[in-house]
Amino acid sequence: MSSGCSLPKQVNSLCRILSFCLLVLLPAARVSAHGFLERSDPAVGGKIHSAPAAVRIWFTEAIEPVFSSIQVFDATGKQVDKKDTHSDRSSRSLLQISLPRLGPGTYKVAWGVVSVDTHVTKGDFTFQILP
Repeated sequence: MSSGCSLPKQVNSLCRILSFCLLVLLPAARVSAHGFLERSDPAVGGKIHSAPAAVRIWFTEAIEPVFSSIQVFDATGKQVDKKDTHSDRSSRSLLQISLPRLGPGTYKVAWGVVSVDTHVTKGDFTFQILP
């Protein structure tokens, strides 16, 4: 009889332990967040027919534009952007850089950001302008 009654106590104890672990670990998960690329325009790996006027990147959290950058390179490795990385006033998670009129070809976008929680992330992607 005692084994039948001990199962609910064990389940109850296990639930309490799991709940406690969740309460302890959730704040740590939030603190370790980073600003990762959420989406971009032109899209990562995108093939487009007309040259964009800018590259715009949205991140998973707000970023510090003063400590963040985007660079765009052509197929020879030459930087082709206007070197004016800036944030958007309406969205703290959007960073952009202006482009001159680009011709057909493959372009590499390199980015590095510092999120408002001071984590640093960086990455790159390509897009292609079709003839």
